[in-house]
Amino acid sequence: KGKAVGVRVIDAHTHAAREYFASVIFINAACLNSNLLLLNSTSHRFPEGLGNDSGLLGKYICFHNYRGSISAAFDGPMDRYYYGRRPTQPMMPNFRNVKRQETDFLRGYMTFFGAHRARAQAPEQETLGAGFKNAITEAGAWGVSMMMQGETIPKVTNHVRLSKDQKDAWGIPQLVVSVDYDENDEKSLKDFLEQGAAMLEKAGCTHIQTYDSKQAPGLDIHEMGGVRMGRDPKTSLLNGWNQLHHCPNVFVTDGASMASTGTQNPSLTFMALSARAARHAGEELKKGNL
Repeated sequence: KGKAVGVRVIDAHTHAAREYFASVIFINAACLNSNLLLLNSTSHRFPEGLGNDSGLLGKYICFHNYRGSISAAFDGPMDRYYYGRRPTQPMMPNFRNVKRQETDFLRGYMTFFGAHRARAQAPEQETLGAGFKNAITEAGAWGVSMMMQGETIPKVTNHVRLSKDQKDAWGIPQLVVSVDYDENDEKSLKDFLEQGAAMLEKAGCTHIQTYDSKQAPGLDIHEMGGVRMGRDPKTSLLNGWNQLHHCPNVFVTDGASMASTGTQNPSLTFMALSARAARHAGEELKKGNL
């Protein structure tokens, strides 16, 4: 009937398989694991993964670029300190290429800020208690930090696929992740370091230091894509309601469904997509369409 009938789960301890059946299935395993589930869900109808007529399942993976950070000294009030919870960390929305293309790279980055006082050296003989707390809160100089959250551009070469010879402890093929930064990411990083340093200098900070961690993708958060939404089944996996084009009772509403990253934190967007899709699924069930 062109529908999925249920899910098969494997007990983590006994390795026994059990099947559950449902009229509607939502996949929200987090981006990479949702791709893994669909790639492993093969059949005569879908030999390359559930809903994968386009051959694009697992492709166009994107993520956020966190490689850039900046630190500086700040002439703050030496008689003041923050006790208890730290002040809320401010975030500056993206200001690059917002209304027009103005740089030699696409999209942009948002910026996180933080301020702190260097921790004083606690007495060696004290490791806990009020004396220790008071010692480490008698802090030193103020510092300021900045960190980028850059948008990476989805591209077909950034992808995940199933390993042909490696399986996990439950006999499931492991996921091979093949993603990397490109020239656009390098230019965005360079711009953040230059603009951020200029902002801190203008604000009166000193001893400004810029850093490129050069860390590999995957050491961060906010992976997206691989089961992307779109109007055309030839170039996407999901329709506008997060349903698989070719298996409409399966919904994917986590980061895997995203067609692009943006510069913002995406979790609330995933939640909104899930609520919207769940309401649509309920309405379609009542109409007998699922």
